[in-house]
Amino acid sequence: MSLLEKINSPSDLKKLNQEELLVYANELRSFIIDSVSKTGGHFAANLGAVELSVALHYVFDTPEDKLVWDVGHQSYPHKVITGRRDAMTAIRQFEGISGFPRMSESKFDAFGTGHSSTSISAITGMAVADKLQNKNNKHIAVIGDGALSAGQAFEGLNNLGFLKLPVIVILNDNHIGIDPVAGALNDYLKSLEEGKPNLFTRLGFDYKGGIDGHNLGQLIEVLKEAKQTTKPLLLHIKTIKGKGFKPAELEQTKWHATSGFDKINPLGHKSANVGEKFQDIAGSKLLQLAEQHSDVVAITPAMVSGSSLHFMQNKFPERVFDVAIAEQHAVTFAAGLAAGGLRPFCFLYSTFLQRAMDQIIHDVCLQDLPVVFCIDRAGLVGEDGATHHGVFDLSLLNAIPNAVICAPATLNELEMMMDFAYNYTETPVFIRYPRGVGNKNMQSGSEIILGKSQKVKQGEKIALLSYGTMLEKAVEICNNLENHGLKPTLINMQFLKPLDEQTLNELSSSHTHFCTLEDAAVIGGLGSAVSMWLHRHDKQTKLLTLGIPDEFIPHGKTARLFDYCGLGADEAAFQILNFANS
Repeated sequence: MSLLEKINSPSDLKKLNQEELLVYANELRSFIIDSVSKTGGHFAANLGAVELSVALHYVFDTPEDKLVWDVGHQSYPHKVITGRRDAMTAIRQFEGISGFPRMSESKFDAFGTGHSSTSISAITGMAVADKLQNKNNKHIAVIGDGALSAGQAFEGLNNLGFLKLPVIVILNDNHIGIDPVAGALNDYLKSLEEGKPNLFTRLGFDYKGGIDGHNLGQLIEVLKEAKQTTKPLLLHIKTIKGKGFKPAELEQTKWHATSGFDKINPLGHKSANVGEKFQDIAGSKLLQLAEQHSDVVAITPAMVSGSSLHFMQNKFPERVFDVAIAEQHAVTFAAGLAAGGLRPFCFLYSTFLQRAMDQIIHDVCLQDLPVVFCIDRAGLVGEDGATHHGVFDLSLLNAIPNAVICAPATLNELEMMMDFAYNYTETPVFIRYPRGVGNKNMQSGSEIILGKSQKVKQGEKIALLSYGTMLEKAVEICNNLENHGLKPTLINMQFLKPLDEQTLNELSSSHTHFCTLEDAAVIGGLGSAVSMWLHRHDKQTKLLTLGIPDEFIPHGKTARLFDYCGLGADEAAFQILNFANS
């Protein structure tokens, strides 16, 4: 048996001598490469955290000692060490283990960390809780992949330094998130020297730097010393993202996360997606707008490549601002740019937009500043699961006055909405679109008019009101219904806010049933808006709302998750048919 096969828990790991630990670490790295080549998943960050994972579980007594990984996508080695090696064959697959730490999955996952920069706050809370309960266990937070740049990380450092608790914060410093880390903090971290006062020591931490995160022997000795700390301690560990897999070391952004690949011939690896992605259309259109209008600027919190802002960045680097992992700052910074007379386009993933809701309300919408929000990865995103599904944006935004909320059904409609958003300066505009490839064969009309929808099919009795890219599925649903003798009217709603009340009024006079279809939370989105309109106008039209149910949706292939939510074309058609005949 290999050492890898013998280790099923940290207690097994502790039986190894240091020479065997080195062998095990090499086997673990090879296993991660082999595993992710088959399943896909986060890759380069996990290769960079192998020795650190081994050393932490060797020195500390987990799960009694609390260990929090941040960002959680670097936790694959931790999962393997803590008894989930065989489960890695189904990681991120429906009913398989998560790609992030998850408290309900394992007692070794002390805290769920799908989003970044939460570890210091969480571990401080755990340390206080254990102190009040007279427990003697240790508390460790590993923060890396650019996660220290977010405001919450500094809020945690500030509080922890004040409380003076013996918490160990490990900065896993690899100078890269998905893209190279932007901001002054990254330059500051490069300049730190052992024994000299710095930001961390001023905040009440002991500081130890210059630690090679791939030298297992040094890591073990440093962690053994750290175990004796009586005050907050920051260990500054340098690692290489993608360590041990040359293509990932050379192209760290490309290999941050990956689909399955040929590990023997990785350079021949190509994405399974064929076609144009919504993010690329958005990025290309923004470049076109920037070429036409000198007041166009772009902002993103550490998502330059993910949002395809590199198209504009390559030509106009002085007008593209990567503010690092700092969603709140990104939004208020965009508000300041708008107040200064520019036309800012703020690119956020839907799941990360949630982190800046106060700034969206207070700094943008309350002041009617014309910021354009391009909300990428909206809807179900697949294998990243509950922490990353972009299903709450409509519910959150729809409650805010002065917000225009629209969603393209097609690639060309996204371009038209971005044109509309640039020219509309009365209020903020929010444009949401999904992850992945669009259907180039589907085309929309030639003009976007504020608050107006588009009729796709004329039918009778029931009107199917589709929002965003659910239109393609709605067409399939209509075909299924027509095969059962029901011919619905199909409307591409385009705008959630303002709602197309004129069309709703016309439809309610000629149709007895409405059905809304959206890839967002069923509470607070299009279905809720139509329901409120029907009630407000005392309409007798019956309503069926199809969307994401009131639960956190698991991870898995997107098509499987649509079926899980009752949004597959066959299941949705069955529900609508029963509804129409009721």
